[in-house]
Amino acid sequence: MVPAPPAHDTEEPGVLTLSSTARRIRLAASAVVLALLLGGTVWGNDSEFPFGPFRMYATRADPDAPVVSTRVVGLTAVGEEVRLSGGEVGLRRAEFEGQLPRLVEEPQLLALLAEAYAERHPGAEGLVEVRVVQRRYQLEDGRRTGEVTDSVLVQQDLGTTP
Repeated sequence: MVPAPPAHDTEEPGVLTLSSTARRIRLAASAVVLALLLGGTVWGNDSEFPFGPFRMYATRADPDAPVVSTRVVGLTAVGEEVRLSGGEVGLRRAEFEGQLPRLVEEPQLLALLAEAYAERHPGAEGLVEVRVVQRRYQLEDGRRTGEVTDSVLVQQDLGTTP
């Protein structure tokens, strides 16, 4: 069914109709947005969001792949581990994880986290080292097997910071 062209009703004030050129422009803009969404869905990644899929919600995790949890910890002189992620230094875990490549390339940046911790916790024992630790929980059919491994991704001895 083909819609009838809009009638120009002079009795109803305030109703404006689009010209055929304006309708074509809107149709072309809609087609471009739809093409971007379709292309992003097929070939895109998180950095193209909202035109690419947000992988966290658009994909399914392998039920047999390990789950990786990243944390930042400081070590005191007596070897006590102090949590620095989770807002202890003003940054959230996702912010740490977003900076992991940079921290691996420039481990001296971890000293800034120790400074922020000292400022926020003036009575706490001083830190001698900061580490980024990744814990892997092994899964089998989506359930924990009990196998847990920790690996230090990057560390900075605070006695040798520039």
